[in-house]
Parts: sequence; C-alpha cells; structure tokens
Amino acid sequence: MSPAAGDAAQSPESKSTSGFASVFKSLTGNKSSRSTNPQSPAAIPHPNGPHTLSMYGGPPNYEYLFEQLKPEKPLAERVSAAESLRLAVQDYPLSGVTSIFKQAKDLIDRANPREARTAGFELLTACVQQSNSTDPERLAYFRVLTAPANPEDFHLQLASLVELAKHGKDLSGFHYDTVPLLTSWLRENFAITSAARRQNKASKIKAPLGEETNLSRLFAFIVDVIKFSFNVSSEETTSDLIDVILDICVNTPQATDLSACVNLIDAVVTYGDIPSSKLLGCVKVLCSIHCLIDKVQPDAWRSISNLCKSHNGQTTVRILLDILRDPSVVATSGKQAIREIRGALSVLEKLFSKDGQDGYPLIPFTLLVAALTEVVAIERVRIKVENDVLRLILSLFDNEDQNVKQNVMEEDWSAMFGVVVTCSQRVLESADGHPIANRSEISSLLTKENSSDQTLANLSQTLNTLILRIESLLSTFANRDFFQREDCIRFFVAVHPHLPESCAKWVIDHYVEYRYCYPSDLEWKDNTKMILSAFFADRSQPTRIRLHALQAITDVWGVIEMMDGHDDMGTIQIFVSSVLDDIRDEKDISVLQEVVGFATAVAEIADGTLFVTIVDALRGSIASDRLQSPLGVPPASRQGLINVGKPSSALNSLVQTPSNVVTKGLVQIFMRAMDKSGSKAVTMFEEILRIAKSHECEIDARISALRLLLRLRADWANRIFLTPFIECEGLAASLYRTPASLARKQASDEAAQQHRSSRVEDLGTSRVSRSISFGQGQPQSRQPVRSGSALNRTLQRNHQMWMWPDPSALPEAAADKASPMLTSVVGVEARYQDQDGCVEDVDGHEDKSHLPSVAGPSRKTALPIGLYLDTVIGLFQDGCDWEVYSYILVHLPSQLTNQALFTDALAQIKLLRDLLCNQIKNSTFQDPPMSSGLRKADVAICLYQVLTMVVGYHQHFNKTDQDEIVRTFLHGVGERTSKCCIHALSICSHELPGSTSKALITILQKMSQIITQSHVAIHILEFLACLARLPNLYVNFREDEYRIVFAICFRYLQYVRDQQVKEGPDRNSFPSGRGSMLSIESSRAPAENNLAESNLRPNTSDDLPQYVYALAYHVIIFWFLSLKLADRAGQVSWITKNLVSTDPTGKEKIDEQAQVTLDFMQRVAYADVDESGPDPAFNEDTFGEIKKKRWIVGNSLITVQQATRGDWAQITKRQPSGTSSYIIQERFTRPPTHQEQVLTDAMKDGRHSDDNVKLPSHLLLQLTASTPQFGESLRPIPLPEDDFMERVIKQFNRSFTVDGHKVGVIYIGENQTREVEILSNIQGSSDYTEFLSGLGTLTKLKGAKFNTQGLDRQFDSDGEYTFCWRDRVTEIVFHVTTQMPTNLVQDPQCINKKRHIGNDFVNVIFNNSGKPFQFDTFPSEFNYVNIVITPESRESFIASRFRSKTHATNAFYKVQVMSKPGFPEISPAAETKIMSLSTLPGFIRLLALNASVFSQVWANREGGEHVSSWRNRLREINRIRDRYGPKHPTPTPTSPPGTSNSTPSDTRNVRDSLNSLRRASVANFLSNATESTSQRSSILSTAETEVGLSLSEETLINSLDFSRWA
Repeated sequence: MSPAAGDAAQSPESKSTSGFASVFKSLTGNKSSRSTNPQSPAAIPHPNGPHTLSMYGGPPNYEYLFEQLKPEKPLAERVSAAESLRLAVQDYPLSGVTSIFKQAKDLIDRANPREARTAGFELLTACVQQSNSTDPERLAYFRVLTAPANPEDFHLQLASLVELAKHGKDLSGFHYDTVPLLTSWLRENFAITSAARRQNKASKIKAPLGEETNLSRLFAFIVDVIKFSFNVSSEETTSDLIDVILDICVNTPQATDLSACVNLIDAVVTYGDIPSSKLLGCVKVLCSIHCLIDKVQPDAWRSISNLCKSHNGQTTVRILLDILRDPSVVATSGKQAIREIRGALSVLEKLFSKDGQDGYPLIPFTLLVAALTEVVAIERVRIKVENDVLRLILSLFDNEDQNVKQNVMEEDWSAMFGVVVTCSQRVLESADGHPIANRSEISSLLTKENSSDQTLANLSQTLNTLILRIESLLSTFANRDFFQREDCIRFFVAVHPHLPESCAKWVIDHYVEYRYCYPSDLEWKDNTKMILSAFFADRSQPTRIRLHALQAITDVWGVIEMMDGHDDMGTIQIFVSSVLDDIRDEKDISVLQEVVGFATAVAEIADGTLFVTIVDALRGSIASDRLQSPLGVPPASRQGLINVGKPSSALNSLVQTPSNVVTKGLVQIFMRAMDKSGSKAVTMFEEILRIAKSHECEIDARISALRLLLRLRADWANRIFLTPFIECEGLAASLYRTPASLARKQASDEAAQQHRSSRVEDLGTSRVSRSISFGQGQPQSRQPVRSGSALNRTLQRNHQMWMWPDPSALPEAAADKASPMLTSVVGVEARYQDQDGCVEDVDGHEDKSHLPSVAGPSRKTALPIGLYLDTVIGLFQDGCDWEVYSYILVHLPSQLTNQALFTDALAQIKLLRDLLCNQIKNSTFQDPPMSSGLRKADVAICLYQVLTMVVGYHQHFNKTDQDEIVRTFLHGVGERTSKCCIHALSICSHELPGSTSKALITILQKMSQIITQSHVAIHILEFLACLARLPNLYVNFREDEYRIVFAICFRYLQYVRDQQVKEGPDRNSFPSGRGSMLSIESSRAPAENNLAESNLRPNTSDDLPQYVYALAYHVIIFWFLSLKLADRAGQVSWITKNLVSTDPTGKEKIDEQAQVTLDFMQRVAYADVDESGPDPAFNEDTFGEIKKKRWIVGNSLITVQQATRGDWAQITKRQPSGTSSYIIQERFTRPPTHQEQVLTDAMKDGRHSDDNVKLPSHLLLQLTASTPQFGESLRPIPLPEDDFMERVIKQFNRSFTVDGHKVGVIYIGENQTREVEILSNIQGSSDYTEFLSGLGTLTKLKGAKFNTQGLDRQFDSDGEYTFCWRDRVTEIVFHVTTQMPTNLVQDPQCINKKRHIGNDFVNVIFNNSGKPFQFDTFPSEFNYVNIVITPESRESFIASRFRSKTHATNAFYKVQVMSKPGFPEISPAAETKIMSLSTLPGFIRLLALNASVFSQVWANREGGEHVSSWRNRLREINRIRDRYGPKHPTPTPTSPPGTSNSTPSDTRNVRDSLNSLRRASVANFLSNATESTSQRSSILSTAETEVGLSLSEETLINSLDFSRWA
C-alpha cells in the first residue's frame, strides 16, 4: 500500500528512543497503528544507449508484440503488449530478453499510471528470471530495478531485485551495492511502516498493512543476502546495517519486527562477524529482548547463544558483566539502561547454568557476585532488577538434578548473601522505610493486585524459594563439612521474617548447638536479643518457632541461674525484661503459657525489684486482655455475653483466655512461694484476690483464681497448705456440674420434650376453649423454664467453665506438706505453744521439750484470710457471673469446715452468717440463668449448705445469732430445700440445742405439714429419731406436742397401707423397685418430685419403703419411751387406734410390727424397768420339789414353776419384746383347828399334814378369768413337758430381745492410704480415744452374755475388750480394729481384722491421714456405708498426742457418709457436716444405727425381708401356737371372733368373755393385748389380725387398748 501524498519523510534517526518501549506495550495488548510513509524512492539511473537485437523463438506474434512495446506506441497498447510478452517470456526461451527489458524499462517510471507500472515491473521481473546476462547487464538491470520508484510499487521493486539476486545467492554485477541499498531500504521501509501503523491505529477501520508485509519480506531478503553473500559486505556496511537494526529494535512496537531483527543479527553472527564496535549494542539489545519479550525470547537466546559460542564469547561475557558493573550508565540512561541490566541478568542466569559446557563460556562466580553487588548498590535501583538478581542467584542453586555446581560450592557465599539481603530489603521494609516486624505484612503482599505490589510479591516469592533451597543444602550437608553453613545461618537471620518454620528452627538449633546465646560467647547478649526479636517477638512467626526460640532462651536462663555470678541482677533484669516486655499484647495461648512459665521460674529467685517487674508485667497482661475483651463491661450487661459470646465446649477443652493463662501463672508463683517467701506469697495472694473479685476480668481467669483460693487450708498449727481434693460432689451434682447429673438432666429433658410433644398433639384436637384455659394456666413468663426443648437447647449453648471432679484445678500438684512460711493467724507459734500445754517451771520459763516443733523459720507471715472472706462476701452481696457464683457455692462449704483457716477471720464469719440468713429469708440471692436448667431453690440448697458449715462457728455467735440460724433453716422446711434444711436442723439439735429447743414446736408443726412430700419422708423420720435421743430439747413438751410426732409417723404408716391396697391384696412383700410407695405427689407433679431430691442419688423413700416403714415404728417406740411414765398410759388409746388399719371391706387389721410395738408399750407403759429373768436361786435345794408347766397365752409364752410345798412360785413371761420373771408367794391363812384334813391326797405327806400342796396349773387358773371361757383364742394353750419343748424354749431364749447391729471402727494414721498399714494400727490419737469413749462402753468380751456380733467370747482372739452401746430397743457392737490383736508375722495381711470389718455393712472411719478417704480402700461386697470422720484441721499423730484440754473441747470434725455406688442417700451427713468433739460420738452412733438398719433392709431387697428380733420372737410364739393349739377342720385359718364366719352367739360369748377377763383378772400382765388377735393373714410379709366391725360391738382397737382396764 502506497503512502498518501504530501506526507513528510521520517528517518529512523529522527525517531524518539521511546519507540523501543512501545514494543512492550504492543505485546501486552495494544494494537499496532497504521500510517502512510510519504517518502518517494530516489531516482535510479537507467542503461544508456540504443540496443538492437535479433529475436527468435517465442510465439508467432512475438515481433508484433515487441513493436507494440516500443515507447512511441500508445500506453495502453504497450501495457497490453507487456502483459503478453511477460507470458511469452515465462513460457518460451526467447533470445532477445535484453531488448525487451530495454523497451519496457520506462513503463516503471513513477509518472506512469499504476497499471502501466505494474505491467512493467512484472515484465522486467520475468526478463531477469530468464536472462543469462553478463555482469554489466546485471548491473544495468540492478540500476533500473533499484532506481527510485513510486512507493506503492516497492513490493514489485523488491520482488524483481530478489529475482535478480536469486534470493541473495547471486550478486554478480552489483556485489558492493547490495548491502548499502538494502540498509537504506530497511531504514526507509521501517519509517514508512511505522507511519502506516500509526495511521491505522488512529482509524476506526483496522486493515492489514501492506507496508508490514514489505518490511517482513525485506528482512527475509537481507537475511538471505547475509546468509549467502556476507563476504561482499565490508565492516562499514555491516556496521551501518547493524545500526539500522538496533535502531529498529529500540523503536519498533512489534514483536515481529524484533524477531526479524534478532534473526538478522543471528545471521550476521552465524554467517559473518559483528564488528567489534557494534558488539556492545547488539549484546544490550539481545539481552533486553531476551529478558522482556517472551515471544521473541527463544530467538534472542539463539542469537546470544551463537554469539557466546563464537570467538566473541568471552567478550560477550565481559560486556554482560560490564553492564552490571557500570552504575554510572544506569544513573544517566534511565529506563533503557535498567532494561539492559535486566537483560544482562537474564542472560547471565542462563549462561551460568551452562557451566562452561557445550562451547559456552564459563561465568566466574566471584566476578558475577561482584557485578551483582555493584548493581544492587545503586541507589533507588528498580525493584524488578532486584527481583532478577534474586532469580539469578536462585538459579545458582536450582539445578535440574538439585546439585549445586562445583564452582559455586567452592566459593565464599557471604558476598552473595549480602546481595540477597540488599535485594530483599524492599520486602523487609514497609512503605515508609521502617523494617517490617512480622510475617503477616509480608504475607499480605501476595494478595496485592496492582503491578508494583505484584512485583514485590514476586520478589518475596523468589526470596522464599531461595531460602528453601538453602535449607535443603543445610539438610543435605547436615553431617558433612560445609564451610558455608555459618554464612547460611547469618543469611537466615538477616531475612528472618521470610523464613519458613523449618528454616527458623535451623537457625535456633544452630545457635543452641554452638552456644551463641550462652555467656561463654562474647556476643551472647546480642545473640540472645536477636533470637528473641527475630523469632519470638515477631508474633507472625509460627507458634512452634516462637516456643522453640523461647525454649532456647529459657535454657540459657537455666545456665545463668546456676552460674556463680547469677546474682548479677542487672543482667537478669535485662534478660527477663526482653522476654516479658511485650507480654501484655500476647494473645497466643501456647506462647503465653511458656512466657508465664518462665516468669514463674524467675519469680522464685527474683529479688524485690525484679519480682515487682514480673508482677507488673503479668498484671499488665490481664489489664490488656480485659480492655480487648467484649466482656470488659459492667456485670449487669455482661451476663448475656457470658453464655452467648463464649464458644461452647465440653469440659476441655477447652479454649482459655490470656487472662486465665496469666492467672494460672500467678497461682503457680504463689504455690512456689509458700515454702520460700512469705512476702511474695502474700503479694501473689492479693493479686489473685484482685482477679477473683474483679467483674472486668475474664470469667475463666476468675475461676482459676478461685480454684486456688477455695483450696486453701490450715493445719492444727494454723500453717497454710493446699488441698488437691474438695468434697463437694453432692452440691456439684445439684447444679448439674458432674457428668452423671448432667447426663441425667439431659435425658430428663429429652423425655420431657417427647412427653410435651405428645401433649401438644393431643391439645391440637381439643376445643378452642380448652386451649385458652390451658394457656391461662401456664403464664408466659414461666414457659421458658418449663419447656423441655428450650432447656435442652439452652443447656447446649451454656458454656460450663467448670465441672466436678476437677483433677487439674491447680497448675501443678499441691505440696503434701504445710507451708513453713504462711499461717492463717498472727502470732501462731505463741498461741499454740500456750494451747499445747507448755508448763512453766519454778523460774517462770516454759518447758517445751515434750512438744512437737513447728518446722520452718521462726518468722512467719499471716495470709490475710479475712480479706479473702471479704471478697467472697462481696461477691455474694453484689452479685457476679453465674460461673463464678456457682463455683463459690459448691466449694465454699468444704473450706468453711477448716476452722483453723478462719481463726483470724471471725468478724468476716459473722458477716457471712448475717448475709446468708438475710439473703435466704428475703430470697435476695442470685438467680441462676435460664440456660442452666436450674431454679432458685437449687441455689438456696447450696446456700443452706454454706450456712450449715457456719454453724460450726457457733461458739463465736451470740444467742440471737444462733436463734436466727435455726429460724433460717426452719424457713426452708416445706420448700424444695426441705431435705437439706432438715439435715441442718439435725446438726443444730446437737450443736445449738438451746436455739433448736426454742423453735422445736414450730419445726415439728412444719414437718407435719410436709409429710405428703415423699422425698423428705426418711429425713423427717431420721430427724425425729435423732431428736428422741436428745431429751433436753423437749423437756417441756406437753401432751399435744408429743402427739405431733406420733401423728407424723402415723401419716406415713397410713400412706404405706393405702399404697399397698392400691397395688393389690396379694402382695407378700414390699417392692424393691423405685416408686413403690410414698409418692403422694408423683401423680400430681412428677416433674417437681423428680427435682426435689439431690441430683446425686435417687429418692430413697421410693427405693426402699420398708426402711421408712420400720423407721416410723422405731420413732414411735422411742418417743413413747421419752414420755414421762405418768403420761404414757394416756397416749396408749390414741396410738393403738392409729396402729390398726381398716381394709376396703371394713375389716380392721394389725400387722406384726404393730403387734410387737404394742407388746413393748404394754411392758413399759406403767414401769420404767428393763427385762427380768428367772432367778437361778429358785431351785429344789432351796424350795424343795418344784413343778413346771408352760402355756401359750395370747402372744406370750408363760412358764410357771411351782414349789409343791410352800408358798413360792416363779412365773416367767416371754413376750416378743422381752422377758419378765416374777417370784410370787401365796400367803395362806392357817385353817381353823376344827377343819378336817383330807389325807387321801397321794401327794400329801402325812408327816407334814399342815402343808398345802399346789401344782403350776393352780396358779394360772387363779390369775386368769373365771369360767366360762367360750373363745378358743382366749384360752391358754397348754404345752407338753418333753425334750422337744425344752429345746424350743432354749432356742427361744437365744433370740435376743433387742435388734443387734455391728459397726466397724477403723483408725487411719498420718499419711496412711493402704489397707494393711491401716489395719495394722494398734492405737490412735487422743481425740480418737476420746471419741471411742463417747461412742460406747468398754466391755469385756470373754464370757459376754450378749450378742457380740461375731467377736470371740472365749479365747480373746478378737481382743479382750470392745466398745458396745445399748438402749431398750437396739444394741450396737463396735468392731474396733485398734483393739483387735495385731500379729504381722503370722497375719501380714490382717485377715483376722478384715473378716470382721469386711462383713460389716457400716464402718466408721476416723481419718487422721491428712488425705481424702477413698471408698474402695477396704474392698468388700458387704461394706455399704463408710462414715468418715476427719479433723477440721490436719494434724500429725505426735501433735494430736499433746492436745490441751481446751483444744480438745473446741475441736471440730468433718463428717461425711460415703455410700457404695448405687446405694441410696440415707443420711443427713451425705453432704459433709461439721461437728464438735463433744457431740460427735452421739451423732456418729445415730448415723451408724440408721445406716445399719437401712443396710439390713437393703441387703434383703431382692425378694426377701429383714425381720427384727421382736418380730422373730413373735413368729416363734405363733409357730408354737400353731403346733399345739386347737386344730380346725378346714385348712384355712379360723376367722377370729367377730368375722363373718362367726355366729351372733359366738360374738356375744366372745364379748362376754373379754369383759369378764377385764373385770375378773388380777394379772392382766399375763395376757398380751393381742390375745384376741392370734389368727394371722399375710399382708406386707407381716401377720395381721382382722375383726369384722359389722358383726361385733367390740372393735379390735378396743381389744388392744390395754390402758382401758390396766
């Protein structure tokens, strides 16, 4: 395409040097421009002179055509002739081609039309193709064809020249004119093409450019010329050509032009020689293209490769290095020079990889690194250059086979690494020039999208790749000589923000291995700071690296600490400060834990200044965490954040806050300071207190603080120690803080949800009116509480920060010994020396030689326990987070049992008592959150337990305070807190008898109002049983007040009977399953009943109702005995009436237990005497012949021994409840003298005619009712006098008249935990001995007549003495292990002792070990209950031997009843209680008795029953009656009088007989009140007597009421 006319010509030299840059733009998406070149070709000289030639060959009209071609012919004809001749020349071998050329040469004149010029060029081209011309002719052709022509005809002109030169292979005739001509054409055509491109770019229509085609063909022709005829080019012409080529490279925007130029240069290099003056320019251009133009890079590298392999190879290398070594060029040449440097770097990168092989020159490593050093030293060098430098250095190590070249391995790398560090400086600095301190800023570069940031990211990526390669080298040469290792480590240190985790570890390990951070190194301080700043202070480093760095430094600290000069506190201060300076902003928990651990270790040896520094740093961390936490808000608004903002988890896991980590560190410092520094410990104690009471601190940190505070204890000498275990399982379970209780709660919620879902379905079908009514009955405010699904969901969301048990509550195991530095009181030594009985001698000095010494320094520090208790009171009073509040609720009671801890905090104890009483009575204590699934009553239970522990301090309270405590417990009776309050009142009965006595009537009245609550049945009855043994409390009771007690028992008995009737008349035993009785509320409110008991164990009342039944009768008996003798008879009628029940048919019934109860009441109603037995002195030696006879009279076994001569007889009455024996003398009057003697009596001795002869039956008949005896059941049943009956009586005599129990008593000495060492104890402490003395009476075993419960009574094999206790109803024999023989030689396992205590249901453990007792210490199938007694303050065995009397009197003990897994809760001490030594034995005895009774019932729960001794004796009597009584015709028992089987006459006879008996008998004691009730039926596994009320005017009740005729 021809350029437009009038366009000015442009030479390549006139173009801007910026044209080379435009090539990169065009290659990145900019389209080429099109513009016309106005340049016209210069005039080319034509051949001169005429030329005539004869022509032959060709077509027939050849001559004609030739004539038509002549100039004088019209132009159209000439053009036509030219077309025809062109074809002829191409098709025929003509001889006159030269003539044709001459005739047609003017056709190509630029003035001719385009058609003529085209026809002319085509004809001339055809002529030069066919002509075998001479050199002059060829020269003439050359001149004609290359003469200036129309620019539009350049492609024709170039084509004709190509044909003339035979594509560069034949330049004969114009050798030396070709290259200059082509050079000129190249310059001109590039200018024309550039103009056309610009014009095309400006136009909207884009079309292919003919100029670009011409330029491409011209490049190709020049390459051919150089390829085949370079020898015709001189150095000057070659230089000119290269100048044009380089100019085009700099200014062209097209990759095709660059590729053509590169190929042209390559042709010169390959087939010729680049002039030395042009070599630099060529190298620069080729390098630039190689670096910057990806499309042309292969061509550029080929040219460079050929150049380097040529004789100019070394020169090329020198040029490349010079480009890098000449910074002045860069400073003056701007962007082009930068491109050249980058190009040189890219070429050197490839050349170095060739390693001098395959003809490539070797690049010297030293020279290369020196050149690189020069490059990077240039101020404000482009970042791309730095990236290229890094990439080149990376290539030195990144070989294909991963082996570093030998010429690299043999060199020093320090300079090279210096270059790398310099290049990476931009990555290591922020935009404002400050060093980047963390990896996160570097990582953010990779996310940048703009070009500059992307380049920086590439630089960072290259650096990282290089680092990894160096790391692989270090690994490869880890065990070999590698003298560059030190350079590598220094390099890693310099670029530490870029190091991956493995490389950072290499550095740290290297510093550790070569001990660079140890004082033995001169620069150890600087090295230490470097490690800390590079790998620890940089929080973007991986956690493991930071920990590794810290470990390395802390190891150095360990060495410094062991050095003799470690007392250089200045050095230590700097060392510690470098680690702790930035701790306030540390949020990495793992790192923070190690830092705090380091601070803890340093704090142990720190002086005052350094210790303050450490504390300030740790305190600052907590303050910083509080400011950054969303929980740093007032408590009122924080409540919602606690449970929602925190992540939910199961117990552990548990993500902890930085504050918690620091708090644990403070706790650890306190624990370690306890044995070393009292001042440090007090400081830490105050810091921990500050955390615990701060509402701004994180919750887990506050709980960690409380974990320590609530584990503080004091021993007998008021020395502080930490207990690892807190007895609070029951309270924790009540708040769902044990795994088992939480699982039960969740299961209950799921069941409730299913039940509620079914109810919703049912409600959906009901009427609208019912739905409205239901909605009114369920207030909206309570729906969230009652919704099972809501509870379940909120429980899952609620994050419980603590659970029980908590084995890792403290950061390290607590020391087993007490602190020698800390005490709970001021002046502890002097105080305890006085209390321990120091004796003053005559000179006034104390004799302390017999006292145990208090270990440790003489000066002690008192821990401000009062301040701690003030904190607790403040949290209770002001409210706090539920997690904190619940933790205190559960754990504080156990701590309060340790009275030695609060010796100096009595004022706070009084405040605590006052606060608890007020909050409980006014219900102002804190509500649990709805998400917990708890109610306010659950919180009240815990508060009551705290108040129960406060009762132990009652000696410090005035009477008013004591009264208020009792009233507070009374306040909780009747609510869901009834059980715990009843237990507390049991304690008050012993510890606060005066206050309890004042409120006793109210207590009983309240209990009588809640007897419908099944879950408190046992606890009320046990309280009444306890109360019965404390007569001082009810000494002023009136008759109606006693009746309150009886009424409670009757109500329970009546309900048992009602339940039995509901469950069926054929039951012959109590059920053993849960829910069988005493569930009055179960049908009404099952949900309430389920929550009424502790979450720890199920409802005992429902588990085993037999115990409730037996306990109710037990209470009746004891309270009947508590009546004054004169008042007992007045209660008989009322009691009897309530012991008899009526079945649905109207029949009155009485069971065995009621019968034996009335039997006992009959024996004691009019006499406060014990049993009596036959007098062994009543024998034949004294009284002569004695006749004996036995009868069954009612429920009594009567034996009459009658002296046949004389006045004396002995009557023995064996009843179920006891035996009575009487010696009776019948005073006969002497008969008148006139009375005739009957001498026919065979038994009359004539020698003694004045004696009266009597038989046993005589006495019986005289003492019973006169005839007639109509009812068989009223008549005495005579028994035979034979050997069988004698054996029966002997067997009956062996049935004891009291219920026997056996209880083990075990003493555990100091630090004892194993069974054998415990059982081998032969003595205990003085308080243990005193406890035994109050527990029972020391009784000799040999020859004992009572039931010794398995202890030997013949050979003292189980000891000579034991302790026993007995009242009118029960007897306890204690198996005291310390009184049993111990022979470790013959019995090393103490089997003899184990066979006793191992078979005891109940054991009393006096635990003086200082350790918590484990239930499985004595493995046994039969040990159901262990009653554990523990001194409130731990003491050594020796210390306990020297108790003063005052100390013993004021001693208190913790009591806890531990039960076998699965065993129900049966005791008021299921939760730990505190008791004084004075009341301890009686309380323990009562606990043991109740536990033993329950265990006997429990052991027989599977299909059997436990039969008391009274009932057993009753059954024996009934069996004798059945054997010897009247036989009935039917197999079924005869109905008793008054039943439907009796006739009216029989009924009248029975009534008359009963009346006659009551009127006429003078010895009603012979007839049991149950004589008319001998016939039995089976009910509840007990014998019952029935009387039909409809047929008898005399009811069973009246027949049993012996008080009516007594």
